[in-house]
Formats: sequence, structure tokens, C-alpha cells
Amino acid sequence: MAIPMTAEGAEALRAELQHRKSVLRPQITQSIADAREHGDLKENAEYHAAREQQSFNEGRIQEIEGKLADAQVIDVKKIAPTGKVIFGATVTLTDPDSGAEVRYKLVGEDESDLKAGKLSVMSPIGRALIGKSEGDVVTVRTPKGDVEYEVDLIEHL
Repeated sequence: MAIPMTAEGAEALRAELQHRKSVLRPQITQSIADAREHGDLKENAEYHAAREQQSFNEGRIQEIEGKLADAQVIDVKKIAPTGKVIFGATVTLTDPDSGAEVRYKLVGEDESDLKAGKLSVMSPIGRALIGKSEGDVVTVRTPKGDVEYEVDLIEHL
């Protein structure tokens, strides 16, 4: 099953993969070799820590390779704006009651980071926004009750 991913998200994963393969893997291999030189492996904490680090790194490499293999990379900059909210679009919303503004970029689940303004397209807000136009009012069901937002601006950044 294809996993939607922004071009920036795919690039970040490729950079992490490159770092893990070309920098971390050789460092961990060297740590294991150094720890082996200290003798008895049964009671060698450095050796066991390095092996655990190696296992985590290799697992993460496989995870990233799998995600990239299944990724459907969508570059929103190459899609002509239609005035509708789509995957990868940056949306500015206003709370009609308080006037507070929030801005989100709709991204894949693995890329979401609310602190960075990246909202999963599968989140309640993300699902409610897809297909909406500027000026539309969106009602989102949250654990604290329904919240309304007005779509102010849709950008393909």
C-alpha cells in the first residue's frame, strides 16, 4: 500500500538513511571491534551496548528503506492550485470565536510534527480539511468537543 509523503519528508528520510549507513554504521562497527579487544564478551558492558546500538541502527535502516519503497512522494509545488485543500498544502485557519490563527502543512503520518506546524492528513483536523476551499468553515470533533475553523488561505509551498 502506497504511503503518501511530501517531497521534503522523503528527502529527510533519505538524508537520515545516508547518515545511518555512512556515519553511524562504521562508528558502531568500530565500537564493537574496540570492545572485543577488552576480552571476555560475557561481562563486557561496552560490547553489549554497542551490539544493542547496532541492532537499533540496522532496524531503523530497514524501517526507512521500507517506508521509502512504499512511499508515494507528492510534491505539492508541482500541482496547480485548485483552491481546494489537498495533501501537502499549507493551510491557514482562523477560530471564528477567538480570532486565533493557526497554520498547518498537511503531511503523511510519519512526517507529522505539530510543533513544526506539520499536521497528519489522517488526523481529525487533516481529514476535515481535505477538499475544503478558502472561506469554508470546518467543524472538527475533538475529545473536548466540536471546534470550528474557517479556512483563510491555502498555499502550495
